[in-house]
Amino acid sequence: MTKARIEARFAQLKRDGRAAFVAYVMAGDPDAATALKILKGLPAAGADLIELGFPFSDPMAEGPPIQRAAQRALAGGMTLSGTLELVRAFREGDPATPIILMGYMNPLLHRGFEAFARDAAQAGVDGLIVVDCPPEEAQPLIDALDPVGLALIRLATPTSDAARLKVIVKGTSGFVYYVSVAGVTGVKEADEKAVAPRVEAVRAASGLPVAVGFGIKTPERAAAIARVADAVVVGSALVDEVAEAVKMNEDVTDRVLLKAESLAKAVRAARIGQKTV
Repeated sequence: MTKARIEARFAQLKRDGRAAFVAYVMAGDPDAATALKILKGLPAAGADLIELGFPFSDPMAEGPPIQRAAQRALAGGMTLSGTLELVRAFREGDPATPIILMGYMNPLLHRGFEAFARDAAQAGVDGLIVVDCPPEEAQPLIDALDPVGLALIRLATPTSDAARLKVIVKGTSGFVYYVSVAGVTGVKEADEKAVAPRVEAVRAASGLPVAVGFGIKTPERAAAIARVADAVVVGSALVDEVAEAVKMNEDVTDRVLLKAESLAKAVRAARIGQKTV
């Protein structure tokens, strides 16, 4: 299936006239068994797509919440291979929900692009976001991903002008991830009035759905972005729930899925009575 799952999901959402809710969680946070429970519960909680972070020691695009999630996962022994095993276990019960891996180049370089692409496709991964891989350096990775049908999803930012957008979208498939704020995850708040024209520009340049992430923590903010984007990505707010549940000795899975459900409901209701994007 690979990228076909992404395309099918966005086609269905377009028919339904609503944006996607994309839930980001970190593989192995707070441990592998709990992470798998969370993964398995996210579709029922309303996640249309799942971004699964593979932990890295120096996540340059991440603010403190996801940095801490990566540290917890690494301390628990999570690896890139372990991340793929989580996907494989998830796929045993869910053949439809797209899973996008999100992370950094070093683990991929260490494994080798072709070996990673083969293993990821076999596990049931649909796409890949590599935060620190510029378009100018991406061709070897694309050459490995294309034969097995994995989407390379690129990031566009508020500073990506028209000329840069042309470079960014070349070789991009599945969707484009628009970073709504300048800076790291989980710090600033996204503004739908500023986001809307940028989403239009990215969509026009790419011909692909546009998912908006960074700066979205509350149901209210998620709903606002869902009115102007094709998908809403929430990560820091979910990994914060992991940390808080651990701190309070509460059930981690229940707490994360409850938060995901509140965000998903807001996204699903955002366009009711409104003209669709």
